[in-house]
Amino acid sequence: MPAEWAVAFVLGLVSSTHCLGMCGGIAGALTYSLNPRLRQQPGRFMVFNLAYNLGRVSSYMAAGAIIAAGTGMLTGLAGAHNRLAMQVIGATFLVAVGLHIGGWFPRFARVESLGRPLWRRLEPLGRRLLPVQRLPQAFGFGLVWGWLPCGLVYSALIYSLSTEQALRGALFMGFFGLGTLPMLLTVGVMASGVAAVLRRPGVRRAAGLCVILLAPLPLLVSYWGHQ
Repeated sequence: MPAEWAVAFVLGLVSSTHCLGMCGGIAGALTYSLNPRLRQQPGRFMVFNLAYNLGRVSSYMAAGAIIAAGTGMLTGLAGAHNRLAMQVIGATFLVAVGLHIGGWFPRFARVESLGRPLWRRLEPLGRRLLPVQRLPQAFGFGLVWGWLPCGLVYSALIYSLSTEQALRGALFMGFFGLGTLPMLLTVGVMASGVAAVLRRPGVRRAAGLCVILLAPLPLLVSYWGHQ
């Protein structure tokens, strides 16, 4: 299990430029919606940003637990071939995400539209929590934010299917979410400057290549684990 946690964390970390594209605007908007006095208190400001992101990661963990548990109930029908299929599909998705981040596969954005029906139902709940003035509101908005359609999250969820256990699926997605934290916390604190640098074509191409190179890693870890 530690190996799959490491894979999940690195996946979140190296693909954070995609998170910036999807969530950076939200993080910046939430930052500037806070009371100006609060923004001038670095300690409290960081606590609110943590609350947003911990809510987001909690939603990732809930999704991972649900789909991993569901897959675990079906594993008796397909056995190890089911796990391998999910890992191969996850690797394929991840390569597509890398190409998308690098600017070589813009059509991949259509995949993210699959989650829009659910998002249309959840987004109004998030709007009711604005403007955020208290920590429970920040955490609640993060819970809604975690269901924003994202191809990268979909790829991680496909990998989490192969864990076949609710706890392992939740932990996989939890470590994936933790990998995205450094980037989104930084964007929340230094929204405009960091976003401008990370949207540069060269930076995005480098990040896309890193994601593509990472794609087969879970398959290799699984292979080594069975040797």
